[in-house]
Amino acid sequence: MSTQAVEQRSVLPHRRWRIAWLLGIGVLVNYFDRVNLSVSHGALIAAFGISNVVFGYLSAAYNWTYAVCQMPMGVILDKWGVRRVQRAGTFLWSVATFAAASAPTLGGLFGARFLLGVAEAPTFPANAKAIGAWFPAKERSMATSLFDGAAKLASAIGVPAIGIVLIRAGWRWSFALTGALSLAYFLFFWRIYREPHEDPELSEAEREYIACESGSENKEAEKVGADEDTPVAAYVARPAPPPSGLLTLLGRKKVLGLALGFGAYNYVFYLLLTWLPSYLSFALHINLLDSFLYTSVPWFIGTFTDIAIGGWLVDVLVQRGWNSSGVRRVVLIGGTAFGLGILGAAHAHDATHALLWISVSLGGLSAAAPVGWSLPSLIAAPNDVGTVGGIINFSSQISGIAAPIITGYVVAARHSYAWAFGVSAIYLVIGIAGYIFLLGKIERPAEAA
Repeated sequence: MSTQAVEQRSVLPHRRWRIAWLLGIGVLVNYFDRVNLSVSHGALIAAFGISNVVFGYLSAAYNWTYAVCQMPMGVILDKWGVRRVQRAGTFLWSVATFAAASAPTLGGLFGARFLLGVAEAPTFPANAKAIGAWFPAKERSMATSLFDGAAKLASAIGVPAIGIVLIRAGWRWSFALTGALSLAYFLFFWRIYREPHEDPELSEAEREYIACESGSENKEAEKVGADEDTPVAAYVARPAPPPSGLLTLLGRKKVLGLALGFGAYNYVFYLLLTWLPSYLSFALHINLLDSFLYTSVPWFIGTFTDIAIGGWLVDVLVQRGWNSSGVRRVVLIGGTAFGLGILGAAHAHDATHALLWISVSLGGLSAAAPVGWSLPSLIAAPNDVGTVGGIINFSSQISGIAAPIITGYVVAARHSYAWAFGVSAIYLVIGIAGYIFLLGKIERPAEAA
């Protein structure tokens, strides 16, 4: 690289990172909406007279509509773009959460959670598509980790914060608080987010950096002229290939392998998201406030490994010339293997050992997660990224439905969480096999190039 290129990069504007932080704040608020139900477990059982099995179904209600919307939402994103779809979605977040706060019956609460699933359905496919548009390939792991890490940070700070509001003011006020935060984010997103080609604050230098450094990840180009000194402006973008279609993408091994592995990851994630406070409180006999505080420990660790390993370290190694596919595969497969630490929690008899093993599990899975979410833009053509993201998130949300329901039945039948944790470990082994044998090398297959 020439001295001039180095100097140009050192003064390059950072509009793209403002977008990454915007997406991260959105996921933080998004997950406050999700975790307030798990925090309210005991209060809802008392308020509506429900069992653990019914609570499991209530926890999964959000995921039913979220999952159903994933694949069509990916197609909609590829057609209408992130800005328009997410403006509508972020507004509905606040409506759904305020509706939950005021729900007079259990049926009304179920309805509010169904609406929340529809409203938040575009979030992760939209974020994956936005990162693919705003960032060169070598920066996507770090950019992705900012919004994926926010999902863990939301539990780390949200569970104790929302728990304190619940204890002092009641569960309805905890929902109203997250509704107000959702409404504020809607206004924030409306004001800031634009597609790169629409953003008047994106400088020409940064626009060229995103396009040129992405190479074939963001566009195909032909050089006009023969010598290597031809300027960037002399590159002419070829027309992007048309979308491949949902059925075509579902038939690709790489898409199926990524979907299977992410499904396994999300099963453990939602088991812990919806049942961890209850596990600590009821299985290990910790008082309610302490269970909220202890819950934050593995989520803080997950936030750190997500950003530091799955984000920063992966990008640093790739930028230093390490094999990009190899680096991503090691973190993706190795992190998911660490998720098997959940088996240690199955046999823990005190909070210290339980939190240790859960932290090992969640820390490993969190490191793998941003790598996984950066892959739709690396294994699919630009016009297919939203749809691939929708397929992956559909698989994830099937797990999000299954995890709280299966756990509710298992805990009710066995009066123990050991079997529930064992089921999640079996799924992780299947997911690891999907990454190894189906996903394979991280690159676009010939039919997607």
